[in-house]
Amino acid sequence: MASELTYRGGSAAPGSASNGGEYSPKPSKPLSWLSRAARYAAAEHRPAFALAGMLFAAALFTFSSPSTSSPSYPDSSAGFNRLAVAGAGHSSSSFRESSVGGKVPLGLRRRALRVLVTGGAGFVGSHLVDRLVERGDSVIVVDNFFTGRKGNVAHHLQNPRFEVIRHDVVEPILLEVDQIYHLACPASPVHYKYNPIKTIISLLIDDWWLRFNWLLRWHKTNVVGTLNMLGLAKRIGARFLLTSTSEVYGDPLQHPQVETYWGNVNPIGVRSCYDEGKRTAETLTMDYHRGANLEVRIARIFNTYGPRMCIDDGRVVSNFVAQALRKEPLTVYGDGKQTRSFQYVSDLVEGLMKLMEGEHIGPFNLGNPGEFTMLELAKVVQDTIDSEARIEFRPNTADDPHKRKPDISRAKELLGWEPKVPLHEGLPLMVTDFRKRIFGDQEESTQTAGGLS
Repeated sequence: MASELTYRGGSAAPGSASNGGEYSPKPSKPLSWLSRAARYAAAEHRPAFALAGMLFAAALFTFSSPSTSSPSYPDSSAGFNRLAVAGAGHSSSSFRESSVGGKVPLGLRRRALRVLVTGGAGFVGSHLVDRLVERGDSVIVVDNFFTGRKGNVAHHLQNPRFEVIRHDVVEPILLEVDQIYHLACPASPVHYKYNPIKTIISLLIDDWWLRFNWLLRWHKTNVVGTLNMLGLAKRIGARFLLTSTSEVYGDPLQHPQVETYWGNVNPIGVRSCYDEGKRTAETLTMDYHRGANLEVRIARIFNTYGPRMCIDDGRVVSNFVAQALRKEPLTVYGDGKQTRSFQYVSDLVEGLMKLMEGEHIGPFNLGNPGEFTMLELAKVVQDTIDSEARIEFRPNTADDPHKRKPDISRAKELLGWEPKVPLHEGLPLMVTDFRKRIFGDQEESTQTAGGLS
């Protein structure tokens, strides 16, 4: 019987096969228990085995991968533009914290923005659109073409990053953008004294009703349009910039005007629709900032001139240039001693962009502190266009401010902005544009007739 027994240790009993018996067991392999355990785990505990494998792979990846922590950059006060590393969600509040001014660190590209410009087909708006597109942003223009012209933005129509929508801001609109420049509002005396807002009430059926109708149109644009744009900015978390005006100072008793001056405005005068409308727009903007925590910016724009101005909008620079080119008398209202300051449009656009990208709410005066009387301006126009142009005096208009000059100390200090283009350099550029638009068709006809003769 002993010859038929084997031991688990692998050795045979005396008289076994090793000594001539019939059976000899295979020798044990090293670590044979491990292979048996693996087969058991795979066969009986497959979910546990899979989980253990995934945990092991995750641990291996974690400890072997390089550190993913973000590098440390200086804050905005050291010139770092956090906009360059803002998240892709443009409508989130994180954008509002990151879109500040400053330089982008070397090697990082600034994130392109989606920017809405209301009134973007107008004089100032179209120049702002040029700069934004040049910077690489995607731009949406909303304009009802009441004072704006399609030709001002026609050169962008083939650009996939540009879009123009014919729309009146007195009606709500829903868009997804990062920033809103709210410029939509007729700004010239001709438009805001005769053609300023949309119909609200039907009262009269004569010329006075027509005039009243358009005054309401302007008021509605200035107030309801601003409300709509503020509401849009609140819904999508966009930063909002209001282009206000030096007219909020009225006929100032302080000279030059600083932003803390509350103004001297006639609330029932012929200019009040514009003056008080803009003051109301500023009030609404600050109410949204305080009540809804909306990021806002306010710019108070002083007299601006340059190419693409409306030729017959009643503003003094466009009046003088168009009259001199047409060989008409330069009309000076009153004694011509009232003063204004004139900034070139490129300087204004630079100031608006610095304000939008900066960290300060405002309001900020954006204007050229160079001060001219109307007679001095007429002399500059005569020297530039026609030295023989004569001056014609007419009675002054109601509530015409006697003096207007911005104090731009705050913009210099906080925005790093000041105008660079003097009147004697900017005016010839405007004259070239006006000459082309006033006489362009006539010159082309003359050249064509000359070629056929």
